[in-house]
Order: sequence, then structure tokens, then C-alpha cells
Amino acid sequence: MKNFAVIGVAGYIAPRHLMAIKDTNNDLLAALDRFDSVGILDSYFPQTHFFTEFERFDRHIDKLKRKGTKIDYVSICTPNYLHDSHIRFALRNQADAICEKPLVLNPWNVEALREIQKETGKNVYNILQLRLHPSIIALKEKIAAGDKDKLYDVDLTYLTSRGNWYFNSWKGELGKSGGIATNIGVHFFDMLTWIFGAVKENIVNVRTDDTAAGILHLEKATVRWFLSINYDHIPDKVKKQNKRTFRAITVDGKEIEFSEGFGNLHTRSYEEILSGNGFGLDEASTSIQAVHDIRVAAPIGAKGEYHPFVKLIS
Repeated sequence: MKNFAVIGVAGYIAPRHLMAIKDTNNDLLAALDRFDSVGILDSYFPQTHFFTEFERFDRHIDKLKRKGTKIDYVSICTPNYLHDSHIRFALRNQADAICEKPLVLNPWNVEALREIQKETGKNVYNILQLRLHPSIIALKEKIAAGDKDKLYDVDLTYLTSRGNWYFNSWKGELGKSGGIATNIGVHFFDMLTWIFGAVKENIVNVRTDDTAAGILHLEKATVRWFLSINYDHIPDKVKKQNKRTFRAITVDGKEIEFSEGFGNLHTRSYEEILSGNGFGLDEASTSIQAVHDIRVAAPIGAKGEYHPFVKLIS
């Protein structure tokens, strides 16, 4: 049994981490969040020591260490811009870090983590659960077994509408979330580069507070992508079903069905990490570079090749 701590335990994604820790028969010794709406702990680890102040959490971790109780892993579910600091906290305390995506916001943050990872001998793991989804694995195997010289045509559309609260939270601040492409798209870019190879060219057509779209030229595919949190971009047929989310990936016009099968992917991620097969800095770095480049690129508008949804806002 391994000992865990969680930073950001009141967050949206934290229950999946709590479930994963529980499902893999490990223990949660300490948890931190500035917000105290953490009744979810009663369902998983009611005996966990909970703190709303980092200083007291830090002191507790140190006290455990001095008494001979080692924290093996720190799971990080905090806002994107804090990941880097919290990963370093874990490594300095001789624990491996398990961090939600995006691992960090910038490529140079990855390189800095390589140094402290080397200094401490501890590991940084990123939750990249799409790599463990059966449909995505099947697609990767199909592409790998196919024509080595074929260039695939891929469309990625991900619309997940958000209310006004979004822009008044850290997610609406570019410096804290990294923007739309980083906040809701980084795991898709990781998946696409994992399957179709490295980025050869990264073109941005549109980048606003609520929408981003562009073209990724990969080694084995041309990807037209469109990401949005704007409800107005949801297709009418989806709205009529009272849904606020639309997700589609097509390869050469054929849709890849992966709407199911997400329920246990965090647990699967933890199983892989605990067995020594988690996704580390090398795996995370490609998508971090891609979303950084999207963030700083000058959008060209509806010129040349672009996703058809770009017409909705051009």
C-alpha cells in the first residue's frame, strides 16, 4: 500500500483521483485546498487530514516524514498555473508527482522539471487518459499497421459550452489557464500527436477568449481542429437534444466513436503509474509545445485550409 497526498482536493477532477487511489488499494494521508467544500472525502478517505492553508499542510507532511511515514505520491488537481509549483513541492518532499493535464503551461517549465527530477531522483507523471482509451488504442494500432506513406485527413471538433462563471474564474485568465486550446484541448493534441506523429506545422485560424481553431500538419495527418466553449457554436440538432457538449473526431471522413469508456480511465492511469509505466515529461512535452505555439501564434483567419466551423465566426 502506498501513501498519497492530494493538492486541490475540492476541484472538479479530484473525485476521479480519490476513486483511483481507493480502487488501487492505497491510502490518502493528507489533502489540501483553499476551499473547504470537501465532503467528498467522506466517501473515500474520511480519516484524511485536511488543510486549507499550504503552510499547515507543508508542516504536516514534514511531521509525517520525520516520524518515518513516507508520502509516496502527491496527486495534483489544482489550477493549471499552479501545477509547476506543486510538482516541485512533491519532488522536494521525495514523492513522485501525479499531475492533471496540462502538466505545465510552457515548454521551458518542462525543462526545469527535468532538472529537479534529476536532482531528486523522483518522477513526474501526467494524466493522459486518452492514451488508455480502447477506441484510441485501436486507432493507433490501425494507423501503425497501415500504409506508411499515407497522409490522413483528420477533423477534431470539441464544443463544451460554459456559462458566464467561466470568465470570472481562473479558467478565463490566459496567464492562469493557458487559454482555450490549453485548457480544453491539450489532451486531444497529445492524442493526435501520439497517433499521427510530430508537429511539422502549426497554423492558427482563430483564437478568441472562447474559441480556437487551426490546422496541425503532422507526420501522418493533416488535422483541422475547432475548440469552443460558446453555446452558440453547438449544432442545432445537438441543442434540440438539450445537450451542451459536442465532440467528434473523423479520420478520412469516418467518425471515431469514443464517447463511452471514460469511467475508469483515471484508475487505469494510476494502475499504470504504480506499475512503473506512467506517462512522464517526455510524453507530455509535445502537446505542451503545441498549445504554447497556438497561444503565441498570430491567427490568420479563414484563409487557406480551415475547419468548417470557422465560418461560424469569420
